Amino acid sequence: MSRSIVVSLALSALFLGITPAPVLANQDLVETGRLLAILLDAGRGTVGANQPLINDAGKGDKGFTPEVFEKQLTEKFKARSGVDLANLKAAGVPEAAKGLLPELVAASKKTVADNQANINRPGVAYKGFTPAHFGTQAAAEFSAKTGIYLKQTTQDSLLRNPKNKADDFEAGILKKFSDASYPRQGDKILNETVDGGKAVRVLLPLYYGKGCLGCHGEPKGETDVSGYKKEGAKEGDLGGAVSVKLPVK
Repeated sequence: MSRSIVVSLALSALFLGITPAPVLANQDLVETGRLLAILLDAGRGTVGANQPLINDAGKGDKGFTPEVFEKQLTEKFKARSGVDLANLKAAGVPEAAKGLLPELVAASKKTVADNQANINRPGVAYKGFTPAHFGTQAAAEFSAKTGIYLKQTTQDSLLRNPKNKADDFEAGILKKFSDASYPRQGDKILNETVDGGKAVRVLLPLYYGKGCLGCHGEPKGETDVSGYKKEGAKEGDLGGAVSVKLPVK
């Protein structure tokens, strides 16, 4: 829909005594939520790509510093979103995103910094720092700093960390994501205006890739390296979602 059509509809609604929905503002919030979700998942992917290094029991200092993480995160995020975190001022993204994306980068780097002792511990293969651990911790750090709701969540049947338990809204969206017809590629989000128009919720699905199956794949019921039972998942099955909630101002 073009901007002129949106404006015309809004003016017509005013003449008819109807309060128009904040279409343009909400579109900006949806895009901001989408970018935040992709950025958190890009951080998860960065940790996942370095998992063999992190879990190398024969090596002490891994060199996987917050700065190294940030460089790789920036590359992954740009490849998925087309947005260069190093030049946000010139990026064609909503103003809210320009303020919040750096906050999530900072929270993500702090998460990697806080886990350096575990990452660099020699003689231990499983360090307890996986994409899932990163996602939970970075989201919580971001939310505590900004007051913006950001969470890595999943269905009860897959839940390992109670902090990631889906609320009723998230549970309903997760059912839609689990449908075999939902696109597995392209960061296809679902969004909805809630709380009587006071907030926008955005969810990005997370589907299992090959790297996830070591802990979540087959054989179902076998204990994985973290001590949990494998779910018997296959590549492309739903693993969860990144959930964002932004207030409409």
